[in-house]
Amino acid sequence: MFRSRMALVATATLASSMGLGPVQAAGVIGLAPHRAIYDVVLKEASDRSGIESVRGRMVYEFNGSTCKGYNTQFRFVTRIDVGDGVRVTDQRSSTFEDVAGGKFRFDNKSFTDDQLDKDVTGAASDTDGKVKIELTGPDKRAVELADSRFPAEHMLEVIALARKGQRVFESRIFDGSEDGDQTFLTTTVVGAAQKATGADPEVKAVAPLAGADYWPVSIAYFDEKAKGDQLPIYSQSFKLYDNGVTRDLTLDYGDFILSGKLTKLELLGKTDGDCK
Repeated sequence: MFRSRMALVATATLASSMGLGPVQAAGVIGLAPHRAIYDVVLKEASDRSGIESVRGRMVYEFNGSTCKGYNTQFRFVTRIDVGDGVRVTDQRSSTFEDVAGGKFRFDNKSFTDDQLDKDVTGAASDTDGKVKIELTGPDKRAVELADSRFPAEHMLEVIALARKGQRVFESRIFDGSEDGDQTFLTTTVVGAAQKATGADPEVKAVAPLAGADYWPVSIAYFDEKAKGDQLPIYSQSFKLYDNGVTRDLTLDYGDFILSGKLTKLELLGKTDGDCK
């Protein structure tokens, strides 16, 4: 779940407390309210990128339910060493998504060295087979795009298809990232369900999900306006639990790749616990 998130985002052992069955089972899918903290470092970079090192922290807080909508708060701060200096970036995102109603609100800000670079706000709705967007900042304008999934809806779709054993599928998504006026075509690849081992470096952080299965997932994002064969403009891979918790992130921006490890996970309530 981490594109707007830089980007975008289960479990057998939580079955009794959260109403979830095993990864392989059918049934109602819900996303667990949770707060996850990831430490991020540079995995590799091309000479062209000019990047020598990256260290950062990502905090993702997810609340709500399928009946009342989902709220997310996301912040990603990085210190980037470019050889002749250090640049500090700070990305912040706040969203609300009503999956049943097909509505999505977003407020995305990015800063470099404490200076505001971008501030994009707006709302989108799924109407008559189109995504209709009303941008309120930095300029007021209306945009109409092709039918798309919003982030939580897309995550629910990924989990549903993974449960069915579908390994490769495509979707068009709108997450309010960039300038809030475009969709992305995505290709998702899902591996077979696995369990964490004692040698897993995140095993302590993921203790609240101990014993639960996860799927290795990779999502590539493409510019739908580009013609012919193309490389993804961005891709991410992660381990996904069937309550929407993700870990072991790899964020590939082309010229450089970041790695994010889960360091702390707090479950903030039962899945769909505020539904009446």
